[in-house]
Amino acid sequence: MAKVIPFKGVLYNPKKVDANEIMAPPYDIITPEFKEVLYKKSPYNIIRIDFGKDEDADNENENRYTRASKCLSDWLNENILINDTEPSFYCYEISYVIKGRPQNTRGFLGAVRVEELGSGRIHPHEMTYSKPKSDRLNVLRHCQANTSPIFSLYSSEKKLTSSILEDVVKEEPFIEAKNGDGFIHRLWRIDNKVSIETIIKEISDKDIFIADGHHRYETALRFKKEMEQKGMIKTGEEPYNYALMFLANIEEDGLTLLPTHRIVEIDSDINTKEILMKYFNIQKINSAEISEKQARLQMFEIMQKSVHSFGMFLTNSNTYYALLFNGSKIELDLPECLKNLDVTVLHKLIFERLLKIEHYEYEMDPDVAVERAQKGSFEAVFFLNPTKIQAVKEVALAGERMPPKSTYFYPKLLTGMVIYRF
Repeated sequence: MAKVIPFKGVLYNPKKVDANEIMAPPYDIITPEFKEVLYKKSPYNIIRIDFGKDEDADNENENRYTRASKCLSDWLNENILINDTEPSFYCYEISYVIKGRPQNTRGFLGAVRVEELGSGRIHPHEMTYSKPKSDRLNVLRHCQANTSPIFSLYSSEKKLTSSILEDVVKEEPFIEAKNGDGFIHRLWRIDNKVSIETIIKEISDKDIFIADGHHRYETALRFKKEMEQKGMIKTGEEPYNYALMFLANIEEDGLTLLPTHRIVEIDSDINTKEILMKYFNIQKINSAEISEKQARLQMFEIMQKSVHSFGMFLTNSNTYYALLFNGSKIELDLPECLKNLDVTVLHKLIFERLLKIEHYEYEMDPDVAVERAQKGSFEAVFFLNPTKIQAVKEVALAGERMPPKSTYFYPKLLTGMVIYRF
């Protein structure tokens, strides 16, 4: 069964810091330029612990990980960070606007017992890379804490936990922070024993699907094994056996999935449009009398109306196209839950089989994707519709994994709202 427990969180002291200045986005979306911005915001910004800077004189005894550990220790001593005295869950809500529509993403933060993926109740849905896992492991080793939560989902039609959170958010939050997009992040303690028991019981028989934070989860599992090898785990209930997770109910509104687009290099000898015509009706977006941005919006509107539809921008003609699947039989030697995903069709059919694409890069922002393609050595941008949340659940339960960057859960949780310290 899935085991989630309350914990004594480490929190920023709102009497000592401005919450708007000390939080940060997840490490994996922070550019070097934005890291500098976060460093300048406040000497107590969480970036110094979670994703610090390398220095020229760094060595084995002095580096960004040793500095992270020192910051955590010093800030606790200075009362910048405070230890909660009672084990609690933490209600976390993000109020945001997307496409002009106000939304709320709401869930709770708890410590979830880690287990081998695919062996129990916790399920991944994306492939991972080794380099980010190495960085996350070093943070864990030096800080002995989870500084950034794993974004996870569960499904409960009874919505017992959801009802508790609904009542909690009527109270004043412990801390509130606004990010650069103007979205408001709020945190409340849940230390009522009845509420805690209700949450534990509801989650105990639920599957947990990792939405965002696969590297963090796999790192937590590896760290637990390191502690076992060192003889630090005797009962299985030591803090190392758990990882900080944000859990949201799939049955609630407020969850938003966005696509991540692909910027690609294509062999100049290939006639891209001619090859794609075997499987797609290609509709050119006439941009003679409209702006480039309007042409792109028109392309997205067409894409969203049918299955296996993609957008394409070719740099040599500065032109947008909508690729509309023509119904031809696609033979992909893949499990059913994967073969019908747009992102799989893009990678396995278009990239690997048809266009023989070997190099591509990822970009969420369509404007930036086109700009990067035009300025770099890229021939095209391929645009995707968002993956559906239900597909995440189906792929995870089947024990399969989507290609990297198949999903982008939006908005991102802030790092620093609460820390789970071992």
